[in-house]
Amino acid sequence: MTSTSSEARPFRAAALGTLVVLPWSGEAPDGSDMPYLLAYSLGDAEGGPEATAAAVGQLLERNGLPVGGDLVDGTTKPSLPVTLLVEAGQAVLNMPQLVAQADAPREWLAAAAKRGYAHLVFTTRAWPEGEPGKPVEPAALAAFAGADETLKAAAHIVLPTRSLRR
Repeated sequence: MTSTSSEARPFRAAALGTLVVLPWSGEAPDGSDMPYLLAYSLGDAEGGPEATAAAVGQLLERNGLPVGGDLVDGTTKPSLPVTLLVEAGQAVLNMPQLVAQADAPREWLAAAAKRGYAHLVFTTRAWPEGEPGKPVEPAALAAFAGADETLKAAAHIVLPTRSLRR
């Protein structure tokens, strides 16, 4: 008998391909800025976008983050294995087997400082056009991040921001 459980399969970080974390802020229903983090793969690992989607899904599942499920409120779950460090203009996402960082725009840093948390959208959907180091047009980001297929293929987590000084 062959097991198909993700616990039975060894996790290989290389299977994620190039993982990108993109911080941006946008208006929330309360009228103030909400800091968002979008995490996605370029889909460039061996096996292409389908393989990277499976690897990202496995990573999220192993860390208790349901894809397409309810919002996980990390501000009420101190044992959540995912953290967000905001330091020296960087947003650093930490989870077992993964550390990803990105330069954060001033507006994002201000929103994160004001709220004390950020909303992480970690999607299994690959976005080859969102290459690191290349400017992302706001319309392209909105089209990808706001697409139903992106949102339904994602884990949604509210992460408290931490700094080295706290």
